[in-house]
Amino acid sequence: MQLLKKIAAFCFVFFISVFCTAQITSAQDESKPAAEEQAVRLPSKDKFRIVVLAGQSNMAGRGFVEPQDKEPIPRVFMLDKSGKWVPAVEPVHYDKPSAGVGPGREFARLLAEQDPTIAVGLVPTACGGSSIDAWTPGTYFKQTDSHPYDDAIARTRRALRDGTLEAILWRQGEADASVEKAAKHEEKLLALFTRFREEFNAPDVPILVGELFPAKETEGYRAVREAQLAVVEKAQPAAFVSAEGTTLNPDRVHFDRKSQMEQGQRFFNAFQELKKK
Repeated sequence: MQLLKKIAAFCFVFFISVFCTAQITSAQDESKPAAEEQAVRLPSKDKFRIVVLAGQSNMAGRGFVEPQDKEPIPRVFMLDKSGKWVPAVEPVHYDKPSAGVGPGREFARLLAEQDPTIAVGLVPTACGGSSIDAWTPGTYFKQTDSHPYDDAIARTRRALRDGTLEAILWRQGEADASVEKAAKHEEKLLALFTRFREEFNAPDVPILVGELFPAKETEGYRAVREAQLAVVEKAQPAAFVSAEGTTLNPDRVHFDRKSQMEQGQRFFNAFQELKKK
């Protein structure tokens, strides 16, 4: 009788132990982030197209995020802050808490949609508020507690372990739209694009330059725009992406969500024209 009681007690304890372990495992599985649950399966290196997003806040994106912006797009990924590939959902950038919808995801969607044999990897490197001077080797930018240029180089090199460089999207200039700063914008921007191509050993990578946000026609803004146009001519293959007709958030500084989606389309159209040439 004593033996039967011991056997019964052991079976009861064993059953409870197994049940609790199963419950804990189940709870852990349910708590996994959605991005981890979706296995990121990358194609071969030549079929994984890397797109670098660089500049300041209107490249990082400040458009208000809507539920559909959180839905993954087939074959479109982004390099997260830790250097892992995850499904590309907004906000793609993490430079500031205000990061929102930018042009990159729409550009990537159109690129992937055009060719079902490829996948696209976005590399977010834009830093809100950064001037062209912040995009030089070794320069620390306090607003985002980062080194914009050095970090962009490091993150892109990480991405290029898995894919091939397809394009660089650049939008910056509002921080330099004064007469004094704009005077040397052309020289500095051309030097930056030259460094990018040298760093990535990609002399012919297309560079797409986004126009400043709609603003009063000040002398400083005109000077930056003229500098951008001059650099595009000198740094071929490159293209200028117009911001004509776009609209802003209530802050009157950042493109709204609708215009960011439109800008993604315009960047893509400009890229297509360059590829034809």
